[in-house]
Parts: sequence; structure tokens; C-alpha cells
Amino acid sequence: MLSFTNLALRRGPNLLFEDASFVIHRDKKVGLIGANGAGKTSLFKMITGELDVEEGYLDYPHDLRISYLAQEVPGTDEVAVQYVLEGDKQLIEIQQKIKLAEDNEQFEELGELHAIFNSMDGHAALSKAEQLMIGLGFSQEDLNKTVKDFSGGWRVRLNLARTLMQPSDLLLLDEPTNHLDLDAIVWLADWIKSFKGALILISHDREFLDECVNTIAHIYRQAIELYTGNYSQFEEIKTLRLAEQAATFKKQQREIAHMQDFVRRFKAKATKARQAQSRVKALERMELIAPAHVDSPFHFSIPQSDKISDPLLTLDNATLGYSSPVLEKINLSLHPGDRIGLLGPNGAGKSTLMKSLVASISLLDGHRFEGANLKMGYFSQHQVDDLDLNKTAYQCIQQLDPEKTEQQVRTYLGGYDFKNDKVKDPIKLFSGGEKARLALAIIAYQKPNLLLMDEPTNHLDMEMRQALTMALQSFGGAILLISHDRHLLSNNVDQFLLVEDGSIEEFDGDLNDYSLRILKNLNKSHPRKSDKKDIQTPGAQRQLEQKVIKQLKGEIHSAEKRLKRLQEKIADVESILQSPDTYDGDFQDDLHDLIRNQTELRIEIEEVEQIWLNLNEQLEDNA
Repeated sequence: MLSFTNLALRRGPNLLFEDASFVIHRDKKVGLIGANGAGKTSLFKMITGELDVEEGYLDYPHDLRISYLAQEVPGTDEVAVQYVLEGDKQLIEIQQKIKLAEDNEQFEELGELHAIFNSMDGHAALSKAEQLMIGLGFSQEDLNKTVKDFSGGWRVRLNLARTLMQPSDLLLLDEPTNHLDLDAIVWLADWIKSFKGALILISHDREFLDECVNTIAHIYRQAIELYTGNYSQFEEIKTLRLAEQAATFKKQQREIAHMQDFVRRFKAKATKARQAQSRVKALERMELIAPAHVDSPFHFSIPQSDKISDPLLTLDNATLGYSSPVLEKINLSLHPGDRIGLLGPNGAGKSTLMKSLVASISLLDGHRFEGANLKMGYFSQHQVDDLDLNKTAYQCIQQLDPEKTEQQVRTYLGGYDFKNDKVKDPIKLFSGGEKARLALAIIAYQKPNLLLMDEPTNHLDMEMRQALTMALQSFGGAILLISHDRHLLSNNVDQFLLVEDGSIEEFDGDLNDYSLRILKNLNKSHPRKSDKKDIQTPGAQRQLEQKVIKQLKGEIHSAEKRLKRLQEKIADVESILQSPDTYDGDFQDDLHDLIRNQTELRIEIEEVEQIWLNLNEQLEDNA
């Protein structure tokens, strides 16, 4: 169906791959993997015709229907469900022809058009569009909002729904899980399993790849090689191949010994609980595949502080939220050694809980107690946004510990693959993944005893996710983790808490149980908390209203500060892009990074602006 013959791809003077020859048949679901910058997205652009084939041949039938997930969606006044529905362009064309025939009273042609419409199951199209949106996390109320009402991340979800709506023989998905939560990822994997056409999928989510593909195309050392099986099977083959190379043998043995020791220690204290046993199996799997990553550029650990408290952090009968409660009557204590994962649908309050624990938002009610020796490390997109774009990675670490020599700082940053000149490059030239790696390096350097991590794998590639997984395994402190990366969760979490319907409770099961729960309940409406409020005296009511208004003003001020920082950052980037010197041959690699940075900043600004607008609307309602 899709044939590559002696294909080569260059970016500027750099050769990405050459002499690539393989065929993708109609039943193939291919995972396209490789390091960032290896040429994965560029290969997609060659298939869709955005890039010309310079060397070799790319052949496919002229009538092949290709559906491709674009990353950017402009804000328009179009209704969201109609935007998704228009993914089926042929159906929309038939509907327009039917309307034109009706207006012109062309009854004979009208009959033929209705027959075509019925053969396309056109009457079910709107229902299909709605189901796609619900599966990807949109609410019933979202269906009739306009596209411009959504933030950048939610617009990407809209575009994904539109892509899935389009009938296709070949589906190209480039990082479709980037803006999805775990619930939506589980639904999408289930949808792909039932998709009848061919698929080429770019993803850094190994569990998602395992569920969705039956072939791996690996771009490595300027070549593309195909492997039969999913990602886990590819890792096993890669492990065996590396084991045959004498130069890597000793390094493999050290990695295996490390994993064997960790598995033994965990087994000794693991109970027979379902989640504990699931983690034992996951760790045994990690032991097998660890050698496949001996050539990874990332090698680091996260040391913990010498002093510790028990409990580390406590919420007592707490009410959490912004203008109104999101979670109520929360009692939670975090102790040394806790390894907890948070589950729950998008918007249920997982990030609100994290922010309340960190004290970046105040409690609406109740109490928060810190242990005397608490030392938190908090990772979120907010921390990534707060990096000073004019500083270097070297300066960020050196200012934490001015007594360290330059070589010591370089050695430390080398574990996060900041090497040579990259250590002294300004952060404004960093990709989203490089910024995330630097934020993790800063947190780890401060030796926390409690790690609070909200989606730490966003923008990280496969090798960095693997390195983070292993670093968290050997971390001696407590962990509270929100992640859509099931591999990271299953290998680092002993206990799950379910955040749902305004409360938090222990989830008795593992990630497979949770996935089944999502699919079972997807089309059912979750019971909503009663809107009934306790009767309050006028004085108490006024006091509550004043507290809500104060809270909202604080959140608005925080959003404005964040927006100002982002606008300053994009102004710096755009100033450089406006300089003629930037387009000289010597700066071509930097130019690529700057343009990518500009796109990422624009998406972040849109999201913060939407938050600011929503908060101001809530303030007006409460004023």
C-alpha cells in the first residue's frame, strides 16, 4: 500500500536517514520511533506531500485516503462538534450538494444524493462526532462551544477528533497523547484497536505503543529498520543484539545487577495486593529490558535530603479549590516511603490537590501541616514556564551551589544530556523537552524528601522517560505522581488514589483495572454531587463570599504574572527571529529551535489567557 525505495532525507546539510526501503501493508500498525530530530515528523511530511522526495521513491495508490493529525488549530467561531464533523470531507460535500439540489428542486439528482448519503451512514455522522469528542474528554456542554473557546491543548484534542472522523486507509498520528490525560489515552488505544486501516504512530508512550502497533520502524544511525511486534518485543530484540557486543557487556551487567537488587528489595516487602503484585511484574520486566538502554545519553539519580519528618505533609479536613470547592473534607498524610499515583478524569481535581499541597493555592477551609524537615521537589508545567530564558543550564545549577567547580556542574548536567556547548546555550534556544529536563535537574539537585510530580514526562522522549523511571525507582523519599505514562506509574507506584466527584479514595486495583473501569463507564454519566448548600447566616455568607473573591483576585494576579513572563519570553524570541543575522547559514540549527520555541510559547500564552478570562468571569459572578 505504501512503498519506500532507497529513500533519503536531509535537513539542511544534515543527513537524517538514507537507503530506506520497506513496505507498509493495509493491516500494518507501525510505531515510528527514534531520537528527537531523527526525522520522524519529516517522514510524515514526505508522505503527505509537504516535503519533496529528494532521493529514492515513495509510492502509494492515487486514491489512498490519508488522514494526518496536525498540531495547530486556529481559533474560530465554528461550533466544536461541527468542526469535528467536517473531518469527513466527502460527507460534508454530499450534504452541501443535497442542500443545493433541494434549493433548485432537482428531485432526480436529489434521490441519487440521498442514496449516497445513506450508503455513507450519514445519519449517524453527528452521533459519531459526539462520541469521538466524549471519548477524548469533552463534556456534553463542550459540544456546542466554539473552537476559540478552548485553550491550545484542547484544540489539539479537537483536531484529533476531527482526524479520527475522517475515513482513511492510512492514519498518521504524531504524538497524539501529548495533550491527553490517562482516561482519554485508554479510550484512544481502544479506538485504534478497532481501526481497520493502516497506521503509522509517533509516540514516546511505550504502553500506548504496545497496545496499538504490531510493527516498529526504528530510525537509528541514519537508517530505518523494521521489527515485527510491539515496542516491548523490539526492546527484547535490541537487548539481545546489544548483548552480543562485547564492548557493552560489562555495562549491561551493572544495569542488570541494579535492577535485580531493586526487585529483590521490593519483593521482600510487597504484599499480595493486586497493585503490589502488578508492580513486581513491572519491575521484573524492567530488569529484562534495562540493557536495551545502555546507550542512552541520560544517566542520573535523585538523592534525598539527610533529614526527614514523619509525616512529611498533611491535609486535615481540607476544602480545596479556587472560587468554589473542587475537593471537600480531604484528609491526607504523606509519609516517608509513600509512592502514590493519582487517578481520575480530567478536571476532577488532581492538579488542584497538587497545588494545594505545594501551597501555591490557599485552602478554602481546613488545615495544612508541614513536617519540620520537609523538603519538597515540585515539578509541573508551571516550573518549566518559570525558567529564565536568558540564563544557561550552567547558571541555573551554579546559582544553587556557587562553590561547585565548572567541571562538577558540567558533570552533573551531563547526566541530563547537557554537554559541551549546550551547557552554556541560553534556555531560549531549548526545546520543550530540554526545558523539562533542566527543570528536573534543578529539582533533583536540591535533594528533596518529597517529590510532587504533575505530568513530568510531557515533552520527554523515550530514553529520557526510561531514565526518569529508573531514577524514581532508586529515590528514597516519598512520591506523589500524576502521569498519563502508564509505564512510569506501574514501575514507581505502590498505591493509587482515585480523585473523582469531589473526593479522594483509595483505588483497589491496578492500571489494567482502571482501564477497564474507564471503558465500562465512558458512556455513563457520573453521579454529580448535590448542589444543595448548607444554610448559612447572612454574616457567614458574606464572609464566605469575601473569601472567594480574595481567592479569585489572587489567582488572577498569579495568572497575570505568568502571562507577563510568557509574553516577555516570546518577545525575546521574536526579537531574535526579526534579526537578519539569525538567517545566516551558521545559525540554521538555532533557527529551528527558535521557531519551535515560538510555537510552544504561543500555545502556552493562549492557555493562560483562557484561564485569566475564566477567572475574571467568575469574579464578576461573585462580585
